[in-house]
Amino acid sequence: MSTLAADTITNVAGSSAGTTITIDKDSTYNSEGTAVTQNLVQGVAKAWYDIDGSGTAAINDSLNGSSLTDHGTGDFSVTRANAMNNLTYACGAMSDFDSGDSRVVTVTSNQGSAARTTTTMRHALQDTSAGGHDPDHFSVLIFGDLA
Repeated sequence: MSTLAADTITNVAGSSAGTTITIDKDSTYNSEGTAVTQNLVQGVAKAWYDIDGSGTAAINDSLNGSSLTDHGTGDFSVTRANAMNNLTYACGAMSDFDSGDSRVVTVTSNQGSAARTTTTMRHALQDTSAGGHDPDHFSVLIFGDLA
């Protein structure tokens, strides 16, 4: 086994900008307490996005989020540029409070016949009275295997 210790990794042209490092899918690292090892690739988010749902809905920023569809108040779907390997990926979501209101419930769901796919997930956001809600910020993280 070899060990590489370096302060800076540079590309062959001598620049550290744009350097690509390839990590095998089975690469592991020691946990913070060093008691166990974790799979590095499994622990990385495969997609995340932040949506501004107020006014004309838009993706503020994303990793692997390619397009947004606004289906109505509190009803959005985001298509990913790179597909997940299967439908057993995990998704977590949150939305901001809007000034002066009590809209706190965020629901990620399959709306009607719009079941999740390997490239798209539909999100329904509701306020505390179960009415649709368009927040200023709605954020999603997706973990799982890319295709």
